[in-house]
Amino acid sequence: MVNFIRLFLIAAYVFIVSIYALIALVIDRSYRVYYLCNNPFSKGILKIAGIKVNTSGLENIEKNKTYIYVSNHSSQFDISALQATIPGNISMFFKKELAKIPFFGWQLWAGPYIMIDRKNPDSAIKSLGKAKKLLSKQNISVLLFAEGTRSETGEIQKFKRGAFNLAGKVGYPIIPISISGSNRIMQKGSMKINKGTIHVHFDKPIDTTNIKTRQDEIDLMNKVREIIIKNHSLKMD
Repeated sequence: MVNFIRLFLIAAYVFIVSIYALIALVIDRSYRVYYLCNNPFSKGILKIAGIKVNTSGLENIEKNKTYIYVSNHSSQFDISALQATIPGNISMFFKKELAKIPFFGWQLWAGPYIMIDRKNPDSAIKSLGKAKKLLSKQNISVLLFAEGTRSETGEIQKFKRGAFNLAGKVGYPIIPISISGSNRIMQKGSMKINKGTIHVHFDKPIDTTNIKTRQDEIDLMNKVREIIIKNHSLKMD
């Protein structure tokens, strides 16, 4: 019963905040008002769910600087944890099916996020182009989950190359993020929420200005994955 109440409250909260987000997008297309809601919105979800978030490595992030954040992913609450802790404004990729959800999906589609069709390679290329525009012209950082989907076990899966291809195109530094503990709170495929703590670690930025070839992208991908695994393992011990 307690779990059902939490899920109901989260759904109601998301519905209400999504309406406010849509209004913000109508009155201010610069996204300034929209982003003012982002941090409190995510913290509200975490509070309702009974989740605490500990962070480390924030000293590695310079305020008002644009980054590509690359993270592992194993829970629905990863996004809320990152939106609540990453300094500055961020954009994310979301699968096109979410855009069909009334209010919540509509504000994703209208907002500073990047819709992607996983079944259409051409769409993925266009999505990377939009991400490049947000990074370069609007100074909005981009968050990518390099595994492409949530891990069922909490262990780090193979990475996809999209984030590193984008990094090579725009030349902004990558910040590896290791998320630990979220898999214990809500596993993929489960609707049960367990109270707990998510730890988010931000590693030092990695320069991407010399990424020129496909092999450079692969080498960068492997380097970032190794860093995320190392920090994830330390927090899981």
